[in-house]
Amino acid sequence: MSGDLHESLRDNVRILGDSLGRTIADDLGQGFVDRIETIRGLAKSGRQGDGQSSRELIEYLRKLPDRDLLPVTRAFNQFLNLANIAEQHYRARFRRVEDYKPGSQPVLSELLQRARNAGHAPRKLVESLASMRVELVLTAHPTEVIRRTLIQKYDAIDECLTVIESSLDYPERASRARGRLEELISQAWHTDEIRHERPTPVDEAKWGFAVIENSLWQAVPAFHRDLDSLLLESAGERLPLDAAPLVFASWMGGDRDGNPNVTSRVTREVLLLGRWMAADLYLRDLEQLKAELSMWKCNSALRAEVGNVAEPYRELLKRLLQRVEATRDWAKAQLDGRTYEGGPIIESSDQLYAPLLTCYRSLCDVGLDTIANGALLDTLRRVAVFGVTLTKLDIRQEASRHAMVMEELTDALGLGHYRDWSEEQRQAFLLAELESRRPLIPRRWECSAETREVLDTFMVIASEQSEALGTYIISMAAQPSDVLTVALLMKEVGGVVSLPIAPLFETLDDLNRAGDVIDRLLALPGYRALVGERQEVMIGYSDSAKDAGQLAAAWAQYRAQERLVEVCRSHAVDLTLFHGRGGAVGRGGGPAYAAILSQPPGSVNGSLRVTEQGEMIRFKFGQPDIALRSMEIYACAVLEASLLPPPAPEPRWREEMDRLAEIAHRAYVGVVREDPDFVPYFRAVTPEGVLGHLPLGSRPTKRRQDGGVETLRAIPWIFAWTQIRLMLPAWLGSGEAFSTRMEEEGGLEVLREMRDRWPFFGTYLDMLEMLLAKGDVGIASYYEQRLVDEPALKELGTQLRQRFTKLQSVLLEILDQPQLLEQTPLIRQAIEVRNPYIDPLHGLQAELLQRNRDADGAISGELSRALMVTMAGIAAGLRNTG
Repeated sequence: MSGDLHESLRDNVRILGDSLGRTIADDLGQGFVDRIETIRGLAKSGRQGDGQSSRELIEYLRKLPDRDLLPVTRAFNQFLNLANIAEQHYRARFRRVEDYKPGSQPVLSELLQRARNAGHAPRKLVESLASMRVELVLTAHPTEVIRRTLIQKYDAIDECLTVIESSLDYPERASRARGRLEELISQAWHTDEIRHERPTPVDEAKWGFAVIENSLWQAVPAFHRDLDSLLLESAGERLPLDAAPLVFASWMGGDRDGNPNVTSRVTREVLLLGRWMAADLYLRDLEQLKAELSMWKCNSALRAEVGNVAEPYRELLKRLLQRVEATRDWAKAQLDGRTYEGGPIIESSDQLYAPLLTCYRSLCDVGLDTIANGALLDTLRRVAVFGVTLTKLDIRQEASRHAMVMEELTDALGLGHYRDWSEEQRQAFLLAELESRRPLIPRRWECSAETREVLDTFMVIASEQSEALGTYIISMAAQPSDVLTVALLMKEVGGVVSLPIAPLFETLDDLNRAGDVIDRLLALPGYRALVGERQEVMIGYSDSAKDAGQLAAAWAQYRAQERLVEVCRSHAVDLTLFHGRGGAVGRGGGPAYAAILSQPPGSVNGSLRVTEQGEMIRFKFGQPDIALRSMEIYACAVLEASLLPPPAPEPRWREEMDRLAEIAHRAYVGVVREDPDFVPYFRAVTPEGVLGHLPLGSRPTKRRQDGGVETLRAIPWIFAWTQIRLMLPAWLGSGEAFSTRMEEEGGLEVLREMRDRWPFFGTYLDMLEMLLAKGDVGIASYYEQRLVDEPALKELGTQLRQRFTKLQSVLLEILDQPQLLEQTPLIRQAIEVRNPYIDPLHGLQAELLQRNRDADGAISGELSRALMVTMAGIAAGLRNTG
């Protein structure tokens, strides 16, 4: 490992690696460990420029007997996961979540000082934080390759590292922690890395609730305590008790777009699970409060509520405990299909919050502020953030499914064929029906199973408390009628429009038209009467990048946001933008702080929704210390973007971006859409064909099982290219755009000016730099050498690698750097450290893919598992893979 890495990180990697070595030796013998070390040594020498070692490595791997392939892949996979634990531990300990650039680690205290220096009064800072509404939406997109049972062991390993580091003066305690560490690593080694079955949507939701239970439940009150301390120091007051600057929503069990496994029954079950888990967690809080709040002094309000008892706080909490326990029993009975016969339950957050607030005010009134602002305040903060459902569950469905319902309905009623109507006809019909008091849907309508499922989903929405649900998202939205249809179905089934409705604009064409669509929608008096003064719009990052290429998509997303801000301002409507970002750069991923501050001025005005997807949930929120820092980053970014927004781009920069995006888009489409060899090459050189066998998530990897790249979901599209280290979706087209501009007079100067003065462009280049650093044309070339036979396909591969190399040199010239990641040494060193462990997995994956093809997909179960482990290991080594 590089000597530049922090000593504690280096020591922990060594401790974990040595323990893994001993575990493997105990299981398979020292000779096998020596074999692993030989492979690692050859990979390391190859990375240092020894071509002979690289050739020897490949030859060594190809000669491995079948019985060794699985344990070898498992050894390297386990080491990469242990390296991730060490790095995550380091980041938590030193408050480093986003190793972006030196000096760019946001600190809330410094931001508050800058805001005061810019003329914002202390009271304004409190009001801004109190009214801030940041919703982090946890999604179960299939990029989390590690099983929950292993995640739990890895969390316990992290705890052992903490004990070891804090026990320098207590050798016995450190010795016990090392023994426990050995035990956990042995447990991990003897546990299957790969699930044997795909998780169900309910399994995914349980995983999301586990993140709340194990991490966020502790992190949320800690975040508010830190915020209170800062505000007391700077403004002399705390955050209001009911304020919740950051809250959590979820798609797990609600995202039915393209996932037939998410049904109305599943959504109902997930909502009940949330109620059960929330009640269970609050019971633990309330039991602690009942034990601690033994004091007798109270105010008249509390005395009036509980009577003349010796311990008034305990009396009130005992009553509340009974209702919360009844709520847990009710939820369990509902889940089990039993009739609930107990007492009254908690139906809303207010019913839980009000008794706690009575206790809080009483303690403050009688001078016991210190007690009030302890564990009791923590629980009040949890209620403000988590409510009685833990998260708000979003519902997502594709626009075509709603249109199908309307087509079937209008046909059944003899009104014509909805699909044949113009947009104007659709709007007129939908608006008239929204105003009508007459039911449109017949009570005993015998519709298709597909339509019945859509209507049953609206039945679930109608039967739930509003605080249990978040937003209804319409994917592939293209017209105002797509939004009006959802509003009508809500009204027909539930009687009122009960959820915010957010159209999702995701293709290049849809992004370009987003502003006009919302303008036309908000101009409809009937619609405004329904939704009032707020509008939510979701911006899609994944499909737009797959559709148009990363550079063109990024600029289209930026321009769409600008136009949406302008439109909503003209209609006097508050806009909330919902960013559908993934973990990978090709799906809008990257450091959250930089991403938020690179948005158009005015687009982050105290409110923001953003998805946290797949493995990024664990990396950002899986442990309390990391979660606390991640929450601070989001609060910092949104506060800064709201109070100290970035400058608007110069008109000439906009012209530059228009041209760069056009060139990049043309180059991207020329390869991905128009080159007849591209799809065959993609399928030949990547593991795309076997990705469907990796049981990552509940959703199918394709929207349809036939067709080309357009049928692939964005996640496997990114995942497949990442596995071979070509990372193509995130950079293809950018090289042509930049090199064309740099060949012209003044081109380099204007690109550098945009990099230095425009956060949007500077952040884009930073993400591109990180992406290229993780790429490796040598590895991509080896996959091609092993898996591709046709000369035409090989020629395309050569061209793609040349484009990659050209972009790398062009980017370094723009950045004026000798090497990639010059300004972010920790990321560069982390990649360098991991490469000797990832390289053997690439070699083994290519070999196993070829053997699988030779056997027509019928390799043995053990070799198939080895292939799955290579994918999991490469994903672990590169982290943000999907």
